[in-house]
Amino acid sequence: MFTGLIKDIGKIHSIKSNATGKEFIIETKKLIKEIHIDDSVATNGVCLTATKIKGNLFHVQAVHVTLEKTSLGHLKIGSPVNLELALRASDRLGGHIVQGHVSDAGKMKKVTKKGNNFEVEISAPKELFKYIINEGSIALDGISLTVAKVLKTSFIVSIIPHTWENTNLKSKKIGELVNIEVDMMAKYLENFLRFESKIK
Repeated sequence: MFTGLIKDIGKIHSIKSNATGKEFIIETKKLIKEIHIDDSVATNGVCLTATKIKGNLFHVQAVHVTLEKTSLGHLKIGSPVNLELALRASDRLGGHIVQGHVSDAGKMKKVTKKGNNFEVEISAPKELFKYIINEGSIALDGISLTVAKVLKTSFIVSIIPHTWENTNLKSKKIGELVNIEVDMMAKYLENFLRFESKIK
């Protein structure tokens, strides 16, 4: 479980394809001392497990279904990635509860500077919009954000300067994929209502 508050921008050091999918070797000078083997590390919002640590590098494995469902399959050597370690029971919950289970990938559609802030428009698959509401929580590449406005085929989030400078959003290009995780409470509510309708 995570909070959606990014702790470092790591860098893809190397990528190795294997029978299971792809192994990513990621560099992070800031977090490496806190990462241990078997730890969960949210990488662009995807919960992955550290399998090996050496120097400033740690290894994670992404399986085929993860590569197909998220933007991880499009990462290249040198790509910046948002990193967050799993939430401790004693930590403050500064963002919102993020599971690291990406719902689907959207695309960067437009970036507009509004004063010191940035408005980012994301196009998303239509099946996600039942979970997206104005003022609702959403995670983009693992970043906890609030939906500012819902449009027909896209939605807008407002990014403060600190978040812009300390995540990989500033390096994203128009048309580039971004991982979307909708608020899990909306999915629980949907499941509850579906279950209730079946037993009536």
